[in-house]
Amino acid sequence: MKPMNPTDLSATARRLTSADFDQELLILFDAYVHGSIDRRGFLERAQKFAVGGLTAAGLLAALSPNFAAAQVVKPDDARIRTSRTEFASPSGHGTVKGYMARPAAPGKLPTVLVIHENRGLNPHIEDITRRLALANVVAFAPDALTSLGGYPGDEEIARSLFAELNQAKCREDFLAAATFLKGHPEGNGKVAAIGFCYGGGIAHMLSTRVPDLAAAVPFYGNHPPVEDAARVRSPLLIHFADVDERINAAWPAYEAALKAANVRYTAHRYPGTQHGFNNDTTPRFDAAAAQLAWERSLAFLGQHLRA
Repeated sequence: MKPMNPTDLSATARRLTSADFDQELLILFDAYVHGSIDRRGFLERAQKFAVGGLTAAGLLAALSPNFAAAQVVKPDDARIRTSRTEFASPSGHGTVKGYMARPAAPGKLPTVLVIHENRGLNPHIEDITRRLALANVVAFAPDALTSLGGYPGDEEIARSLFAELNQAKCREDFLAAATFLKGHPEGNGKVAAIGFCYGGGIAHMLSTRVPDLAAAVPFYGNHPPVEDAARVRSPLLIHFADVDERINAAWPAYEAALKAANVRYTAHRYPGTQHGFNNDTTPRFDAAAAQLAWERSLAFLGQHLRA
């Protein structure tokens, strides 16, 4: 990484890009984000990149989210209405809480299920939900961490909590969320899904389990088992980061299965981008790629939700 005065980190973190970091460090951070190594392991291995007075902890801070700096649509934006709501978790597991946003004007609209990364319903995903509301849909983002008290307001704690989740229960909860949206009184019965990282994998899963899903938009998410491709009925718009071997390695086999099953899909790989390139709260954000992917996503959702 280029030398930097560590006292300037808080002011400059949101201006950094992936180009400011060694690729090996970015891969190490990805392993930390996805639970392959813990915080101590990251700090120990990142120490060799700490130059110019910068510490490993400073590197972690620079790579971590800055939610306030990246907010696009404020919660009190007069163009939308937001609310906290919940739906029943299957098999008597209580309720799942979530965040809903829709245009301020009344009327029944298509709905979009927003599925978060592996940190729960943090401020970035709430902002994504509000951005979708401005596209004239009812957008709803459940919090998979509800059963553990909900998103805790701290990314490190959220990371630890996420590792404790029963993933089979989570999958059923997101299926129940799609059913909840289909019958929502402000919806028109059409449901699509968009997800990021962990949420991209859930969006893929929903496409194999919800026959009448209008569309699915996974961003750099894990693919379902190859044999599940034949169950996909919804059109897919799949976004890939360029430098993301953990996700991309499984794509050729899954793409072949989609083709064999005559599934309608479009896939885009964005040159030079890192996993998480759409997340504008971290230096892995790529503004040009994120803008293009977002425009493509809105057009795709509009095409299939308003047909």
